[in-house]
Amino acid sequence: MLLSLKNLEKVDIYFEWRLVTKDPDDDKYVDAAISGGADYIVTNDAHFNVLKTVEFPKIDIINIDQFIAMIR
Repeated sequence: MLLSLKNLEKVDIYFEWRLVTKDPDDDKYVDAAISGGADYIVTNDAHFNVLKTVEFPKIDIINIDQFIAMIR
């Protein structure tokens, strides 16, 4: 059902970066964001803050309030 959505794109992940060491279950979202060329990940989960210290691959993290401000 999700793949039928027009604003959704399936990406294949060929490499696991394993950047979220405090919660490895979150890594799948980081890998998908990197593989899909996302501009940022929107989350209030503090485990993702480690990505602010990673220079490569660079993926920005914004919280829900920042995202809402961007789309207004």
